[in-house]
Amino acid sequence: MDASVITTTDLRKVYRSRDREVTALDGVDLGVREGEVYGVVGRSGAGKSTLIRCVNLLERPTSGTVEVAGRDLTALAGRSDRAPAALRAARAGIGMVFQHFNLLSSRTVQDNVELPLEILGVSGRARARKAGELLDLVGLSDKARAYPAQLSGGQKQRVGIARALAGDPKVLLSDEATSALDPETTRSVLRLLRDLNRQLGLTVLLITHEMDVVKQVCDSAALMKGGRVVESGTVAELLATPGSELAGELFPVGGQASGPDRTVVDLTFHGDSATRPVISQLARTYNVDISILGAAMETYDGRQIGRMRIELPGRFEDNVVPIGYLREQGLDVAVVPDAPEAVPVTGPVSVTDPVAAPVPAPAPVSTVKETAK
Repeated sequence: MDASVITTTDLRKVYRSRDREVTALDGVDLGVREGEVYGVVGRSGAGKSTLIRCVNLLERPTSGTVEVAGRDLTALAGRSDRAPAALRAARAGIGMVFQHFNLLSSRTVQDNVELPLEILGVSGRARARKAGELLDLVGLSDKARAYPAQLSGGQKQRVGIARALAGDPKVLLSDEATSALDPETTRSVLRLLRDLNRQLGLTVLLITHEMDVVKQVCDSAALMKGGRVVESGTVAELLATPGSELAGELFPVGGQASGPDRTVVDLTFHGDSATRPVISQLARTYNVDISILGAAMETYDGRQIGRMRIELPGRFEDNVVPIGYLREQGLDVAVVPDAPEAVPVTGPVSVTDPVAAPVPAPAPVSTVKETAK
């Protein structure tokens, strides 16, 4: 099993103002494995940015623990507002990329990248050599003497990434690093982050509200709401989980039943089932008219994964056999609960037993556990 490089345990952050308390983080448990790109998604106010600032102790958690690379940062924090030397040393192994770049306008690109090394007391010649290597790595070696005002938004973010890598970190934190960029520049920066992840063996934790970011670069993801992680796991696991809210956001499909005596079913295709004509085979085998209400197909990590919403004629009990057939073909199936009789199918149903009763649905699963490797 891959070890977790970033672990938060029962992490809480409460902001107090006079007689009012606002809970930004409400018991967050998170595990980011070595070498993966982990995305945390959610709407504004979900607690995402507070979480990432607690990971490097820019924000002191109210309670709970944060471990990075085997070190308990919360134990190093002390009680004063000033970070002790041990915490500052631990932070040297954590790079941070900000949404609004945070570059010093009076310094050249080269000088901005050298700044962390200057603070660490690295000699001028060594700083210049390291900054030159990093600017070459992010494709900006020709901009070393330029000033931030002369750069595009994407170039500024690349400088911010180079600066975050100056201390040779093992962990890179990204707080909405692409939200201020246009779509093409966003794709370019995401490709850079993925390349750095692979070339340098970086573990990347990124915060975003954009589902496309998760689809393009993330190995694992977590969905936050109201300061809590409500769903987490590898992206492949989430996509293969019927009823996954995050999967529904990544690959949205819609459509409502056309009448009261109809059954609406959500299907997830992956592996061999993504390339086989399962729906047409179902229609021929059972002589059933099938309406496709919505569909989405994507290639993720070199594999085709798709979601589809279909409508079957008749009530749920009339469609137990066709639904069982779909499951036996390797599809993940969930009946959309718009009608009282529509309940998720949670176990295999034999297609040879036309009167098989549906299995009652358990409470919805909100978290997908990560598979041990």
